[in-house]
Amino acid sequence: MASSSPDESPAKETPGAECPIYEEVICLDRAEQNQRLAVEELIKTEASYVHTIELCVCDIRVHLRQKQLPDIDLEGLFSNIDDILCVSKRFLKGLEATVSQEPEQLLLISALFQEFKEEMESVYKVYCASYEQALLLVESYKKDPRLQQEIAETLNMTVPHTGASDLSFFLVMPVQRVTKYPLLLQKILENTSAKDNAYCALQSAASAMLEINANINEYKRRKEVATKYSKAEHLTLRERLGRLNKHSIAKKTTRLSRLFMHEAGIVPKTEDKEFDHLEEKFQFLASGVTELKENVTSYLNNLQVFLLSKPQECELEMEEGAAQQYRRLAGTLHRTIFPEFRRRLDRLVYQPLCSLSETLKGPQQLIRKRLDKLLDYEEIEEKKSETGNMTYDEEATMNTYLAINILLVSELSTFNQVAMQWLGQILRSLVALQRDLAKQVLQEAEIELAQLPHSHVPLPTFWKMVKDTLSQSGAQINSFCQKFETVMPSPVVQPLSPAEERRVLSLVNKHGSDKLYQVTSNISGSRDLDLTLQRGQIVALLHEMDTKGNTNRWLVDAGGHRGYVPAGKLQPYHLVQCQKPRMQMLAPDVGAERRRHSYTLPETPRPQVLITPLAFQVVAGYAFTARSPQEVSLQAGQPLTVLEPHDKKGSKEWSLVEVNGQRGYVPSSYLMMVPTQALGGWSLPAWSLPTQQT
Repeated sequence: MASSSPDESPAKETPGAECPIYEEVICLDRAEQNQRLAVEELIKTEASYVHTIELCVCDIRVHLRQKQLPDIDLEGLFSNIDDILCVSKRFLKGLEATVSQEPEQLLLISALFQEFKEEMESVYKVYCASYEQALLLVESYKKDPRLQQEIAETLNMTVPHTGASDLSFFLVMPVQRVTKYPLLLQKILENTSAKDNAYCALQSAASAMLEINANINEYKRRKEVATKYSKAEHLTLRERLGRLNKHSIAKKTTRLSRLFMHEAGIVPKTEDKEFDHLEEKFQFLASGVTELKENVTSYLNNLQVFLLSKPQECELEMEEGAAQQYRRLAGTLHRTIFPEFRRRLDRLVYQPLCSLSETLKGPQQLIRKRLDKLLDYEEIEEKKSETGNMTYDEEATMNTYLAINILLVSELSTFNQVAMQWLGQILRSLVALQRDLAKQVLQEAEIELAQLPHSHVPLPTFWKMVKDTLSQSGAQINSFCQKFETVMPSPVVQPLSPAEERRVLSLVNKHGSDKLYQVTSNISGSRDLDLTLQRGQIVALLHEMDTKGNTNRWLVDAGGHRGYVPAGKLQPYHLVQCQKPRMQMLAPDVGAERRRHSYTLPETPRPQVLITPLAFQVVAGYAFTARSPQEVSLQAGQPLTVLEPHDKKGSKEWSLVEVNGQRGYVPSSYLMMVPTQALGGWSLPAWSLPTQQT
């Protein structure tokens, strides 16, 4: 019995001694199993997620696009979901590749998250920032029964197994997925021993995913600030005055005083060379787009006016064969080639240019708002350095400036590049359209030219014939001009108002008579520092170019206001002595350069002024013979009264007039408006109508 005690005692202690070991093994097995399940969950949920995104892109969006519903904004709904799908597919492929490498799987998964960190952040932050706008679109579509029915039919046809009733079920998935990555990694980490080689790598991967979500939230906040301040509000004066209060007036006064101190050098400016460089490029681009848009608008308007004129329908004094060919060519150009060119120019150049100009307004508004917030930021910084503290509102103001500044610095470069590419494409379209137009016109002209009698004449003989014809035409024009000057009487003058006389004398005293110019047509200022002037107004030239060296914009003094006007709408004037003593007259110089206006200095410092009211009379510029009872005959120079400047169909080519008690239609192009003759005083030039047509 004594010998058996020692043997039995160990047998009884063995289960008690091995119990902790068994529990530890069981716990390790359970943790390893949970770890394996967490990894499987990561891979399976990623595969399901990618499949759902593919349904959105390849089925739902394609089906909606095929319906061609103009009221549904597919770009606003799905944003950059294509980029997310591309990144997620490659990420899923990497995850599935780790399955076959069991010992190193956790390390490979951690490395994969680190590898895709930047790509995930770049695509998901754009999607998450536009997600709220997409939800607003979905809600707006729910209010339209027709659109809601179309969307429901699409979901039932493409993804009936999901049971989704609207698009928000699918649109929220990328937002949910990027926030779930840290949770899935944390679940794997919780079931991984701290002694495991992959533990630190998993920690880094989880931290990277948390950092991505934090960066996405910050980017979203900046975008919300930018969206708030980039909207250009069109308020009436009453609404602007209604927004004024004690706080807003104090804030604007503080900003203005800060700006004055910057300009005076009292306080230093906060310099940001990177932003200044980007802003300079942006402003240069915006200026170019604005000027190009104005030029294209003018081009389209001039083209429309050109299409309204139809000289081929008039009787031409030329050989019948050549006249027919000209009518045929001009008719083809006016009916088909030029209208088609104008339509394509509007669709491919003008409309994209308007869209680009509209796109630039948001950044322009945000840049202006940045300056306001920068002035607030500097004021708060100065106050903080003196007192050492700041209020909650002041801290929010500083954060707003920092958010706007960071967003502009990070995205203005990309915006400039995209806008420049957009503008380059517009210019390439313009060049291609001009090339196509020239090619089509040349083809039509060659067809008609081949039928002319001189088409097979040798080139030297043809050019000699052209020179002879031009010489003969030049002689005829000179003869006509000489006869015109003989028949046309000398110019008479029309009086100026006393205020205009005083203003002109002031311009002469300030700048001299050699700087006087007259506006030849109405000018409507469309840019900053541009003047709006009326035809006939007299100005003084200050500088023959603007601040950017553009010689087509001149700086002038309009007698109180100074600004820029188109150089092509100005012509020089001189002051000449009136035959009456102490009278000054503004009249064109009829000397060597006929019809060019010039002036000499007044000899008397304070001329006397005669004031005569200005009046106009409509007369017949040419003789016209009535060809039907609805028309009325006219003699050149005959006064008449215009009753309606168009016919019954609204065409402005004919006007209803009354002459000698008779009413009838006459061609509108035969009518002229001439000033009645006036007596002395300060005056503008005018010419009386010739009594006969030559």
